[in-house]
Amino acid sequence: MRLLVRLITTLLGLAVAAGGALLAIEAVWVLARPGTGGLIVPWQQVHTGLSSLSWHDPQVLATAAVVAVVGVLLVLIAIDAGAKDIRLHDPAPEVTVTTDRRSLARLVGHQVRDQDGVAVASVTAGSKRVQVKATAQFRESGDLRARLTETAEHAVQDLPLRSTPKVLVSVTVPKEQR
Repeated sequence: MRLLVRLITTLLGLAVAAGGALLAIEAVWVLARPGTGGLIVPWQQVHTGLSSLSWHDPQVLATAAVVAVVGVLLVLIAIDAGAKDIRLHDPAPEVTVTTDRRSLARLVGHQVRDQDGVAVASVTAGSKRVQVKATAQFRESGDLRARLTETAEHAVQDLPLRSTPKVLVSVTVPKEQR
């Protein structure tokens, strides 16, 4: 979600910068040659076209509705893209302790990767779920999934989290090389 917010803000920033550059060019042009109209934008034609519209015209109402919907969508995206901190038990009433999802995933990932028989492991973490995807070193994984589940659950339970997330572990065997 943060990628989407970064993309939107970059595009809006570029649009504002382009509008500002256009306005500066037009202002300099009008100051240099008064009475000649705009250099890039035909302001007289734009003014004539806009002056024929009323606030009750369907084009104006449709544009207003589209702008309102886009604005509400942007607000909802911005609200949802906030930092997803995971709350821990507070050591004192005046102290709030949080961690981020990446730190929790890194902690669990280090402990999972330290287990025998793990070639590669990736961990994603959230406040409700910790998901471990591991690849075994050998074609026979044996009890690797159970050991990794136990390791990940212990890593999560050792933290003073307010609510314990569900731990999901999947183990795949390496592909046969040809």
